[in-house]
Amino acid sequence: MNCLQSSWPEPIVRVQSLAESGITAIPDLYIKPPAKRPSLLPANCNQADVEVNIPVIDLQNLLNQDESLREPTLRSISSACREWGFFQVVNHGVSEELMKRARDTWREFFGLPLDVKQEYSNKPSTYEGYGSRLGVEKGAILDWSDYYFLHYMPASLRNHSKWPALPSSCRKLIEEYSEAAVRLCGILMKLLSQNLGLEEDQLLNAFGGEENIGACLRVNFYPKCPQPDLTLGLSEHSDPGGLTLLLPDENVVGLQVRKGQNWVTVKPVPNAFIVNIGDQMQVLSNAIYKSVEHRVIVNSVKDRVSLALFYNPKSDLLIQPVKKLVTKDRPALYAPMTYDQYRLFIRTKGPCGKAQVESLKSYE
Repeated sequence: MNCLQSSWPEPIVRVQSLAESGITAIPDLYIKPPAKRPSLLPANCNQADVEVNIPVIDLQNLLNQDESLREPTLRSISSACREWGFFQVVNHGVSEELMKRARDTWREFFGLPLDVKQEYSNKPSTYEGYGSRLGVEKGAILDWSDYYFLHYMPASLRNHSKWPALPSSCRKLIEEYSEAAVRLCGILMKLLSQNLGLEEDQLLNAFGGEENIGACLRVNFYPKCPQPDLTLGLSEHSDPGGLTLLLPDENVVGLQVRKGQNWVTVKPVPNAFIVNIGDQMQVLSNAIYKSVEHRVIVNSVKDRVSLALFYNPKSDLLIQPVKKLVTKDRPALYAPMTYDQYRLFIRTKGPCGKAQVESLKSYE
């Protein structure tokens, strides 16, 4: 899929380089409007509400043939998808050693000299490679982060030459980690399908089937920031794809999830993944499942690394509410659109809350 242009509108500045230069004040192009800054809470905000955590779900009982043990887990997932759009999973089948190795390897990559990383500089035509901005609008206020973006599925899009050759273990690690993450997403898709009263493979088939799904890895690097109260590592948005599997930094919090008028800072559980519903899943479920706005705050003394695996529909398939979930009382809320068409919005304008998915609603 091609974006609207092949080059960035302004010269790219690496946020990590800014952070390591010793600046004490961030440049104006990273300063968010007052209403968007993380230091401000709504006037009616209850601090106790902000300190709750997203649901934590143990997947261990899903392997059990005893329905009385499986059902509570399925109910917990269903509730989380409807009420939060986010949850954490433990006992998920991905080895702790692989999770640790993934974080360590990418920390090592971002610690390489700038000229080595620059060899993989990306362009907005595909976003693949080493990047520092989302969106191509000139003069946009930017986020305090760098990232690495790559394709894993379908296999035809894998381009190993665009994967880092250093550290030497990186390319093998990408294969191993992405395979495990995609497998877990496939399991979660079946559970989400069952919880909607559908056949277990129906959502997966709506995505194009196991061999045709899209899977992309975005590794986020949030450098320490001298004025974290003025900026964000990633502006508020909902994920445009289907399902996101996030491996968070184990030492530094940063992810915040909107709950009503409040922002909840997610406290990662050891060896857990964070799962969230994307816009395509909201459309397929006819808004029974909700994609939810989230953002990332930054830290004044510590860098932060996270890995987001995006599990998406085949890019040229029309995505629309599943027919079984459309009734007289609940008509189809969204017009059909391919994922290729849909993701042009965020790739052009950058993170913009839930503006895009809301704009698709067809009101009767």
